[in-house]
Amino acid sequence: MKEIITRFPPSPTGYLHVGGARTALFNWLYARKTGGKFVLRIEDTDLQRSTQASADAIFEALEWLEIKWDEGPFFQTKRFDIYLEYIRKLLDSGHAYYCDCSPEKVEEMRKKGMAAGGKAKYDGTCREKGLGKGENTVIRFKAPLSGTTVIEDAVKGNIVFQNADLDDFVIARSDGTPTYNFVVVVDDITMHISTIIRGDDHVSNTPKQILLYKALGAELPTFAHVPMVLGKDKSRLSKRHGAMSVTEYRKMGFLPDALINYLVRLGWSHGDQEFFTREELLEKFSLDHVGKSAGVFDPDKLLALNADHIKACDPEKLIPHLRPFLEELNIEADDRDYLIKVIRTLNARSKTLAEMAASAQFYYADTLTYDEKAAKKLLKPAVAEPLQLLIRELESLENFTEKDLEGAFVKVMEATGLKLGKIAQPVRVALTGKTASPGIFEVVEILGKEKVVKRLTDAVSYAMKQE
Repeated sequence: MKEIITRFPPSPTGYLHVGGARTALFNWLYARKTGGKFVLRIEDTDLQRSTQASADAIFEALEWLEIKWDEGPFFQTKRFDIYLEYIRKLLDSGHAYYCDCSPEKVEEMRKKGMAAGGKAKYDGTCREKGLGKGENTVIRFKAPLSGTTVIEDAVKGNIVFQNADLDDFVIARSDGTPTYNFVVVVDDITMHISTIIRGDDHVSNTPKQILLYKALGAELPTFAHVPMVLGKDKSRLSKRHGAMSVTEYRKMGFLPDALINYLVRLGWSHGDQEFFTREELLEKFSLDHVGKSAGVFDPDKLLALNADHIKACDPEKLIPHLRPFLEELNIEADDRDYLIKVIRTLNARSKTLAEMAASAQFYYADTLTYDEKAAKKLLKPAVAEPLQLLIRELESLENFTEKDLEGAFVKVMEATGLKLGKIAQPVRVALTGKTASPGIFEVVEILGKEKVVKRLTDAVSYAMKQE
């Protein structure tokens, strides 16, 4: 069986957005599933808009998603000699010719074609003139005038184009630079690409590319055009739908596996399963289950899926993802074992890593700042006595296990006649500064006796000063 080689060819004119990331993901998954190769190619022939900074941002995004390429990155601007060689092949074989029609003249032809109820196309004026290279000549591909070109699409099935509707398209501009459809085909031939998975906005380019393959005597790859990703209003996905660049999702505290899980489900399915680990995707992905209808991007579903992935992830594996967010808050989480305990209390409560880091602040604070409403309501003079009793009970404990802590709280409840909630809520504010936190016994156990006693003592002092 022929080796599967897929590719991802972004243009370095901006950041990697979710649509491009999904295309990269599908190609990468298919290559990995089949034991093939995944090639990264940078299509930077748009010299005015392409930048190295954008290329670097694309590399960074792919690396964060852990979509690793086997070959490349190849830059088209460094391959012009190869393109010129293939242009010469087409000229020598009679599949291409020089054309000196001005842009204005070509525009007239297109208008004339439209007015006659046909296609807006070049009319072949220079097709048989046998012109040589001139100052303002372009090179056109000599397309067949009759018959059909068929895309045998792995997702959409056969798509038939009438050759009479295609024109003799330009493959090299008057300044000698090759055009998109031509360089893509040359790249895919020379890089031995076997399978092209891309958005269905490329379907209209495909018949031209198939004709180029045939003219160059090359074997056709498998084409798989996947539906576009749309916003909730079913228009093309953009920032107004809540979709941002991959690096923005990283900054917001999304896990790469969560984003990958969500993107792959925009157009692919495996039964009713929604949650996938990376390993499951690598095992189960296939082109057979890519749908024909567009995926709809829903930021709320992505957020919920991210929460599921945070909850399911081993706390130790979360550490490298969480650390940057802790550092932004000037939290030095050097004690790995302590951090793992902290994560275990927060991972079921956090939708993003940024949220988790913010929630973890009280574990590392030297002094707490109380939420004003919480303190006013719960740290009143009346709580000073039960808190002092609790301090004494905690100080007398040899072990700070959850069972021992429960016993200490029970003794205070018996001594004061208060229910657990009346004690636990003031204690929660005293230890975390807020009314919402992980389980109070978990918090006490992780903070440890010294910190807990100090914070409770500070809370007593605070409560005694209230009117």
